[in-house]
Amino acid sequence: MKSITIKGSERESVGKVATKALRNAGAVPCVLYGGDQPVHFSAEEKAFKNLVYTPNAHTVVIELGNGKSFNAILQDIQVHPISDKILHIDFFQLYDNKEITIEVPVKIVGNSKGVMAGGDLRINNRKLKVKALPKNLPDFVEADITPLDMGNKLYVTKVPTPDFKIMHPDNTVICQVKMSRAAMKAAQEAAKAAKAPAKGKKK
Repeated sequence: MKSITIKGSERESVGKVATKALRNAGAVPCVLYGGDQPVHFSAEEKAFKNLVYTPNAHTVVIELGNGKSFNAILQDIQVHPISDKILHIDFFQLYDNKEITIEVPVKIVGNSKGVMAGGDLRINNRKLKVKALPKNLPDFVEADITPLDMGNKLYVTKVPTPDFKIMHPDNTVICQVKMSRAAMKAAQEAAKAAKAPAKGKKK
């Protein structure tokens, strides 16, 4: 999985006044969990642009100066309901020998037989939760729709997961090919034509 580096500085004061001052200065207050104790820090809001405003999943390297560096993932984010300004971010520390669960996007590949025959591809889950060691976290889950015919569904059990686990029930549907209105109408007309007597044929 791709990594993004966030350069910040530790916070000496975590009170409401100090937090408000940080936000007014264009910084975002953050907390890193998962270690012996929480690490409070802040970074410029623009530093989170490639982490927050993207559908892709990333791990994060948090550099706080004085040689302090942590590997982490974004755990939670709070944004202003009106301005969409980032108010607070929680991170969770990663360890090389400990598995972590994270949500990653689904990447659809291949050409479905059902879609080429006029069906509609419906994506039920655009993101899936996966569990793996940090080094094995995938950028995305690849879903090959090539075998899907009209009316077929692609379940999570049909997706190869060599180095990670998908944390969803086996009956979870990633996507499916449904018969479109046009295809349904064509099928109905074909059925009617097959039942109708040929012209000029005596009853």
